[in-house]
Amino acid sequence: MRQRQSKGEFTVARGSSGIVAGLTAAAVAAVAFLAYQASANAPASVASTPGKKPTASASAQPSAKPKPTADPLAVPAASGKGERVVYALEDRRVWLVGADNEAIRTFTVMPSPVSPPPGVHKVTSRSGTVQGSDGVPIEHVVRFANVDEVAIGFSAAQDGSMATPDPTSKTGGVRMKRADGKAMWTFATVGAKVVVVP
Repeated sequence: MRQRQSKGEFTVARGSSGIVAGLTAAAVAAVAFLAYQASANAPASVASTPGKKPTASASAQPSAKPKPTADPLAVPAASGKGERVVYALEDRRVWLVGADNEAIRTFTVMPSPVSPPPGVHKVTSRSGTVQGSDGVPIEHVVRFANVDEVAIGFSAAQDGSMATPDPTSKTGGVRMKRADGKAMWTFATVGAKVVVVP
């Protein structure tokens, strides 16, 4: 036998369904609002434009390949061709370059207070061991330029030092380590080309 539902029970049931309907409507409104915000803040590349459909384009540019990083130890491009000594003033570096334009050896140097001008020079004289103009005993001296009566040349201190010279002194010794000085001595004979780059 079916029981009669009292008026109070009917009111509670009706009130519960009203609450559920209200919550559902609020949830739908919140989702719609968030969807609108997401599309409004999307980047242009993903946001859809009304009335336009995405199409494949044959003219699309391929993505640019990253440029290869230049090798800091590579022989400077503007230093000519063939067998030569290359001295880069700013980098404080020397390259001994073979006839095939490949570096045989590269090393850092301590520049002299008087720098040679950029350009092509030739080895003019050499000395096995002498007293440097700064008073330091040096070896494997390879001279290649003159600036205001100051001889410019590569050399190595016999004690292996590469101290920073007095910037006010009028000296032209470009110092290197002893092993590098020996390699320079073997490579750069009188008449050898020396290219100085900025």
